[in-house]
Amino acid sequence: MLYKFKSKAAADLIMLEADARRLLKIMLGEPQAKGVVTVQQLPQAIARLHAAVLEEEHLRKTWQQRRQQAVERGEDTSDIDGEPEPVIRLGQRAQPMLQMLQRCVDEQQEFYWGV
Repeated sequence: MLYKFKSKAAADLIMLEADARRLLKIMLGEPQAKGVVTVQQLPQAIARLHAAVLEEEHLRKTWQQRRQQAVERGEDTSDIDGEPEPVIRLGQRAQPMLQMLQRCVDEQQEFYWGV
């Protein structure tokens, strides 16, 4: 299933369901099949998404540093390598959404989907 995000401020943004639901959960709590983010709610949604992206980047860098230090010391990295790094990071998935949300703020337009 696809999610189509709309606003009068930007072109439609289409995402696969899993990615869309993940971003909506970060921004709004529980994702819904359809909904609206009002102009007043946009700054908080942007802030939540930015915070999640920064947190993931911090965790990724920490993981890389721990792994690199273990390799340099000649230690077994199997416990560190337990979960592989995602191929596409949250920041990459979130960028089109963040751009759309910022345009909505700039033009004072609502952001909606599924309607």
